[in-house]
Amino acid sequence: MAKILLVEDEVQIQELVQVNLEKDGFTVINALNGEQGLELARRDKPDLIILDLTLPLIDGFDVIKTLRAQKDTQAIPIIILNASDDVMDKIIGLELGADDYLSKPFSPRELSARIKARLREVQRKTDTKDSPLRWGGLEISKESYTVTLAEEPLNLTVKEFELLVLFVTNPYQVFSREYLIQKIWGNLSGTGTRALDVHISHLRNKLKSLGPVLDSVRGVGYTFVRRV
Repeated sequence: MAKILLVEDEVQIQELVQVNLEKDGFTVINALNGEQGLELARRDKPDLIILDLTLPLIDGFDVIKTLRAQKDTQAIPIIILNASDDVMDKIIGLELGADDYLSKPFSPRELSARIKARLREVQRKTDTKDSPLRWGGLEISKESYTVTLAEEPLNLTVKEFELLVLFVTNPYQVFSREYLIQKIWGNLSGTGTRALDVHISHLRNKLKSLGPVLDSVRGVGYTFVRRV
């Protein structure tokens, strides 16, 4: 039974949402302001949070920022439930890390359907995360950061591992050097293309028993080609 945290200061809406969600089998815990919402999110670890933006003490935008900045709450799905249909509110809320936005007045059935969709998405991600990637004689465990090739451990650096996961999960896709640097090293990285090329060279060497699976695309970057 999924646990839903509802952060809403309007009591009538709070009661409406709770009654309808409990009919659908959810457990609902309530918070009347942003401060209480953050406290309950940390303490009770809900499966999903429904969040109003115009809250006392701490507004919804700041609640999202705080939830996404903390390791124990950063992955909890958030659905904004807000009186405003303002496009900028939607954009800001989603860019801060909310997963969905529903304007008031709303259909309780639609809210319930959106919650179920988000929870299914979380489950799919969890299933994928727990399952090792397999391709030919290669097996990659994303949880433990380990790789085996023909049942023998493959000693990769963290960046080599992250590059390999990206390539194996996106075969035939051509990645520019700029994209790979941003994706693996981050937006603020000062890493140059030379460092990336060195990592690719080392990774190719470690995968040489698979054949030339990492192809260079002249003037662009790299692609992973399945040759098994």
